[in-house]
Amino acid sequence: MPTLSQKAASMPASPIRKLVPYADTAKARGIYVYHLNIGQPDISSPQIALDAVKNNTLKLVEYSHSAGILSFRKKLMEYYHKYQIEVSADEIIVTNGGSEGIMFAFMACLNPGDEVLVTEPFYANYNGFAIYTGAVVKPIRAKIENGFALPPIEEFEKHITSKTKAILVCNPNNPTGYLYSREELELLATIVKKHNLFLFSDEVYREFCYDNEKYHSVMDLKGIEENVVLLDSVSKRYSACGCRVGVFITKNKELYNAAMKFAQARLSPPTYGQIFSEAAIDTSQEYFDEVVREYTLRRNTVVEAINKMDGCFCPNPKGAFYAVARLPIDNADRFCQWLLEDFSYENKTVMLAPATGFYSTEGAGANEVRISYVLNVDDLLASMKCLEEALKVYPERTV
Repeated sequence: MPTLSQKAASMPASPIRKLVPYADTAKARGIYVYHLNIGQPDISSPQIALDAVKNNTLKLVEYSHSAGILSFRKKLMEYYHKYQIEVSADEIIVTNGGSEGIMFAFMACLNPGDEVLVTEPFYANYNGFAIYTGAVVKPIRAKIENGFALPPIEEFEKHITSKTKAILVCNPNNPTGYLYSREELELLATIVKKHNLFLFSDEVYREFCYDNEKYHSVMDLKGIEENVVLLDSVSKRYSACGCRVGVFITKNKELYNAAMKFAQARLSPPTYGQIFSEAAIDTSQEYFDEVVREYTLRRNTVVEAINKMDGCFCPNPKGAFYAVARLPIDNADRFCQWLLEDFSYENKTVMLAPATGFYSTEGAGANEVRISYVLNVDDLLASMKCLEEALKVYPERTV
């Protein structure tokens, strides 16, 4: 057999999905599995968007413009205006999911060997996107003790070299749920301006902010307008992960034109996904108010339960629908696999994502897991009971 590429060998397995075979085997044994490993909401998508797809009158599903359907891009302008993000239709490229938008940013801005600074833990697929392009992720460690707040600016300065080309943030954050303040973002802006870096900002969870905390966008930072790329998605906002529609936005015309070459190479984003997404912009505020109330309740359920467990600690996230918890375990990968292979409580178990996959520093996150609180409260209570009982009998418990 011919030798596979170095990129294939370097591509990491998803910490979110790599344990799926063990979950499937557990289910085949009759074990009920609570899936807290993946950010797949169980909340219904907006009916207005579902109806737009169901009732459309297309006679031919043709390619759209490579930048996306113009009426959708114009509607997005209205949506972003509500968040004080002022953009025009010709600054927006609709992408095949938020993932493609990140890849466009990496491919248009980064050469092989260029470095992008990312606070860790970070969304695991950032590593994969870097491998696609030959770029190098340079992690800057955030700490669970202070809820994964932005590390001191001095830490960023320490990591900047002649190869540094960009900083990537996720706000609100996946996997930690941390919500960056305007002051933290302005500190980042000073570094971006000082070193003439790109600032990529993944802001797909902006609707999900709790405790009256406010979301701020990098698009509202002054003096670095040409450096910023906003990355977005409809997957989480409208509980529509299978829609596969994202957005790449920049005011930098040279960068926009470069990204458009990649957009043209893949032809166009999905037509039905865009139909859904355009209609979804008219979703009522009541829908989001109810979703935020529900996620607040779910967050409280998970965080309070974990912090009552002996030897466990979980910061209280202010956004998204994830939490990272520190458990009395020595190896998160082994523990998460053990939950599926060897443990059950009342014929049930829980599937978590080992946090090791959200770090690129060797050995980091070994006693942490990411929890997606995307199930209803009753299921979350039951899953937390499973976790509590599991920790009582885990053979390699550390405390």
